Amino acid sequence: MIKISAWMVFSILALVTWGFWGFFPKLAVTHMDSRSVAFYEVIGGLIFGVIILIILGFKLQTNFYGITFGILTGFAALLGGLFFLLALSHGAKISVAVVTTALYPLITILLALFILHEPITLKQGIGAILALIAIVLISQ
Repeated sequence: MIKISAWMVFSILALVTWGFWGFFPKLAVTHMDSRSVAFYEVIGGLIFGVIILIILGFKLQTNFYGITFGILTGFAALLGGLFFLLALSHGAKISVAVVTTALYPLITILLALFILHEPITLKQGIGAILALIAIVLISQ
């Protein structure tokens, strides 16, 4: 019997959910402009936020840094989402836009290296270079 860790289950669920996140915008921007779609994305996020608040029994933790970085995370996600919508509404093929934007971990790796001073192994460095090559190849 194969034992699957909880983190793997959640990772797979995130993968599937983000797959839909990458697909739904193409449908949305065929019916309205990207900025309007971004607004409705925020509404979806607010609805989900209220659901989380209810699940937590209206007892949120508070910490200045946690709140600050949580808000910055939301801002970055929605701004990135807006740029993704703009790419789609300006003619990007969804298959190319999704693969290109899915390589965002390259930015995370660089931030972790320079700000958190996390080391990068040779394999990870080669993987990052191959990912950059993939962007070039997939966009042709």
